[in-house]
Amino acid sequence: MREWLRKAFGQISGLWTQWKPVQKAIFASVIGVAVLGIVLLVTFSARPSMVPLLSRPVTDDAVLDRIALRLDEERIEYRITGDNLVMVEDQRTAQRARSILVREDLVPTEADPWDLFDVERWTQTDFERNVNLRRSITRQLEQHITALEDIDSASVTLVLPERELFLEDQAPVTASVIVSPRPGSDFRENRAKIEGIERLIQLAVEDLQPENITITDRRGIVLNDFERMQDFDELELTRRELALMRDKEREYREAIIEALRQIYGSDRVKILNIDVDLDLGKRTTETEEHFPIITRPNNPLTPFDDSEFVLSIPRSSEQLSEEYRGTGFNPQGPPGQEGQTPPAYRDLEGLIGEWSSSEDRTNYEINTRRILERGSPSIRRISASVALDGRWERQYTEDGDIVFNPDGSIAREYLPVDEDDLETAEDLVRHAVGFSEERGDSVTVRNVQFDRSDMFAEEDAEYRRRRQIQMIILYSLIGIAAVLVIFIAFRLISREIERRKRLKEEELARQHQAMREAALRSAEEEGTEVEMSVEERARLEMQENAINMAREHPEDVAQLIRTWLMEE
Repeated sequence: MREWLRKAFGQISGLWTQWKPVQKAIFASVIGVAVLGIVLLVTFSARPSMVPLLSRPVTDDAVLDRIALRLDEERIEYRITGDNLVMVEDQRTAQRARSILVREDLVPTEADPWDLFDVERWTQTDFERNVNLRRSITRQLEQHITALEDIDSASVTLVLPERELFLEDQAPVTASVIVSPRPGSDFRENRAKIEGIERLIQLAVEDLQPENITITDRRGIVLNDFERMQDFDELELTRRELALMRDKEREYREAIIEALRQIYGSDRVKILNIDVDLDLGKRTTETEEHFPIITRPNNPLTPFDDSEFVLSIPRSSEQLSEEYRGTGFNPQGPPGQEGQTPPAYRDLEGLIGEWSSSEDRTNYEINTRRILERGSPSIRRISASVALDGRWERQYTEDGDIVFNPDGSIAREYLPVDEDDLETAEDLVRHAVGFSEERGDSVTVRNVQFDRSDMFAEEDAEYRRRRQIQMIILYSLIGIAAVLVIFIAFRLISREIERRKRLKEEELARQHQAMREAALRSAEEEGTEVEMSVEERARLEMQENAINMAREHPEDVAQLIRTWLMEE
């Protein structure tokens, strides 16, 4: 192995001496990147991606389901491994989740809360261990409490007295906590949250009783003095009852609007008042029912009920019979003494008596059912009043034009709701609120003319604005049409004037040309030499060329004349 290393090192040294500086720099960079990658790989592979929420797996499936449901409600991401170990993202999330589980009493019984002290150190004394235990518990409690959403900071002080030999000499374990709620939080008034922190502290410290826990805020007000909060609890209960009534009224209001707006429109329906009187008292009702005993159940294959029953069956029977025959009553006293027979019985001596008695008792058994009902909040009475508005129709002339009032507004006619529609609407409202005559419910639906002055004013203004826009567009189109007509007429007149002017000029040029040609011809006939100007010669040549072209190519000349005419 050493020989191989020495040989490899020699080869690398030889190559290093032969390489250029650029190659050496590349090799050193590759080695550095490789070392850095190995270090990062070891670092990140050794770091756990998720931390356990509890130190031990949860063996109870029901408890595991409740924990998962609570974490889903808090929107905490978690993962359950194959051995039922709950894992969360980081340590802070784990502390917050543990606080919630302790507050909701969802910590499994097999969970070990003392995992922090599993490491033993031989160099520590018992006193140091107790101090570390107290500091660890205090630090963990502060972390758990500050992990809650409603707490900014917390300070925990624990008093863990030493163990005494006799129980009556043992000082109690006490805890004092100072918390700073977050701004806008209802922690000071929410009893459930205060009790949650109190229970968290009680379960974290051994032998700590609730009466020995004091939770205060920065102002020194004791928050877990629940006797003082009794009045507040009653106010909170009243507030919840009123909120329940408001929710019920809102539900019925939406049901009424939903039932009527499809028929009459939402703008014609107005709920003047709806009052739901709830019976929020707690009551328990116990009912005992007696019903017949079925001796033969009903056969479902038969088209009729062939069951048989009896009202009762005998359970026990007792018969007594008594018969007596004798001489009547003859009481005697002690021997040698006068009898103690009363005078009334002494007169009956010597008479023959006869007595007969018969008694028959039969006990019957009947079916009995006992029902225990706990009353929940129920509706005592419902009162609802609904107003329906009629319809407004615009007035039109025979030609279909809108009729206007003298003030310029649109003329409208009000059509009230007839009685049949009111009865139908009242029936719909009764079904929407669950009307019951036994409760004494009251539902009233009336035709009420709503004040629509503002709406009609807006409609009139919108109609005037549309009419004004239409008139502006109409006048603009008329003006544009007039301008186009004037422009076309001006154009036609201008062309006609130009054409006549051109014709006149052509006629004059033709006359001059004719006069010039006549003069030339007369001069030629007389033999007089006439000297022509350069322009006259050019015009004459052009005329001759045009005449020759018209003779040779008449179609091209005709097309050229058409083009000139179209341009003109």
